[in-house]
Amino acid sequence: CWEVRKRNSSEWCRFVQTNPDCQLEGGFLDYLNGVFCVFPTRLLPLAVTLYACWLLYLFIILGVTAEKFFCPNLSAISTNLKLSHNVALTPRGAASLAFSLTSPLHGVTFLAFGNGAPDVFSAVVAFSDPRTAGLAIGAVFGAGVFVTTVVAGGIALVKPFTAASRPFLRDVIFYMVAVFLTFMVLYFGRITLGEALGYLGLYIFYVFTVVLCTWIHRRQRGDGLAPPGPWEPELLTDTEDRESLGTSSGDYGEEYRPLLPYQETSLRILAAALSPVDYRKWRRKPCYWRLFKVLKVSERRVQPARGARSPHGPRSRPSSQVPVELLLLLTVPVVDPDKEDLNWKRPLNCLHVVTAPLLCILTLKSGAYGLYQIQGVFPVWALVVLVGAVAAVLVFSTTSNEEPPKYHCVFAFLGFLASAMWINAAATELVNILRTLGIIFQLSNTVLGLTLLAWGNSIGGKGGPGPRRNPGYPRMAFSACFGGIIFNILVGVGLGCLLQMTGGQMVVKLEPDSLLVWILAGALGLSLVFSFVAVPAQCFQLGKAYGVCLLLYYLAFLCVALLTEFRVIRLAAP
Repeated sequence: CWEVRKRNSSEWCRFVQTNPDCQLEGGFLDYLNGVFCVFPTRLLPLAVTLYACWLLYLFIILGVTAEKFFCPNLSAISTNLKLSHNVALTPRGAASLAFSLTSPLHGVTFLAFGNGAPDVFSAVVAFSDPRTAGLAIGAVFGAGVFVTTVVAGGIALVKPFTAASRPFLRDVIFYMVAVFLTFMVLYFGRITLGEALGYLGLYIFYVFTVVLCTWIHRRQRGDGLAPPGPWEPELLTDTEDRESLGTSSGDYGEEYRPLLPYQETSLRILAAALSPVDYRKWRRKPCYWRLFKVLKVSERRVQPARGARSPHGPRSRPSSQVPVELLLLLTVPVVDPDKEDLNWKRPLNCLHVVTAPLLCILTLKSGAYGLYQIQGVFPVWALVVLVGAVAAVLVFSTTSNEEPPKYHCVFAFLGFLASAMWINAAATELVNILRTLGIIFQLSNTVLGLTLLAWGNSIGGKGGPGPRRNPGYPRMAFSACFGGIIFNILVGVGLGCLLQMTGGQMVVKLEPDSLLVWILAGALGLSLVFSFVAVPAQCFQLGKAYGVCLLLYYLAFLCVALLTEFRVIRLAAP
């Protein structure tokens, strides 16, 4: 399909429509047909600009869905499974410097899956088509280089700290093993069923190692609350935790304290749950603050005033609600175990009984199953709406606004499934539009993966608490840089290739398409070796010198990668 740009512009549309290699797998939009057939040739820059904006929006969809909907439901599921709560870290892309107080098993399974969902889904979608496998390889390696250099170096630059020694050494060793396995797979140009299962088995062994090391460490400490050592992040107090989340118990002030207890109506609860802004705070803020909130895509947890208790607990509202967030609220239930009412919103949750299954059936295989007609007469989506409506009426008639039902945990599983379908749909569109941009600009999938896809998934549109607010943040964030992306490479490559082994094909070809793949793999391995040697050499005391070295290393790698892509650097002909 790359040949399209080498032809006369009058032949672009016919070439794209008749060339089988130009047919995109899955997705709702045909981006190649749009740019080469719908838009006139002179408007190609406009089409590229629109595609770039849509690409940015897709990254926002991935980040918001994973952070606000996917992870909370996974947390509720883990709570329902009776997992204990102690110090552990969230492994998502680490660019947000995020943290969590959960069990080690929770941190390396549920939270790793939740926080790494955009990366893993993107890799699985890219591996599903041999033409886009380079995107997955570039993203997996590119995100690894970006996070272990730019993000880790940025943490050290912001505030010097003492790294968590034992988790750091453990995670770097496992990560180097994973990179070596991937290097060998690329060297032989194929991955077998046993090797794909080996990726998943290695992650299971990593989870077992984390749990075992934590158990041994607790036994050594006697299960007491001894002061944390340099290998363990500090616990946060409740006050620090609230401050780190940017919340304040006095947001509303005395004027908004209810004088008498009251019960909100179902219509008011639904309107409040879907309200785009908090009008109480909006009216008290200056114009520049309002403008900033309109431009910002984020969500803040709003707490009632101290001593004033809302019958539905603290509300989580988007400060700026773009259309996709409204669709997410309408289609994805969220169970929040940290709230007193578990985020039970009776009218909205009853609506979710209809919309969540409808979303799943319409996004599965790009709507192919949802539009299928039973006996050629009755569409499947209509049957789903009918059954969901009956179930919603039953739920509404057997529950109350004030107290969640005993089966409320079922909504966590429903929300998990619905948010996963959202992420999968967004990842499919993301891979397709990146392939389209690669054809337009004559760029390889590998360079698109190591730049746009890696940057977008690593940053994820999130901004977490800054490392200056608590001494434990830099250690936790730095550990997440190496521990979190182990899940992405092992599960992303292993599961992506495993799902491609269908129809008796037990081998997947992963042949490197250029010298850039080897530069990418070597750069990631070299960065890990550098940190593995440099961090212990500094007695785990990391400062600005270490951060500057990592940033300079990434800039040098990026220059070499781009020069290789544009054939300035190339292998000499034999």
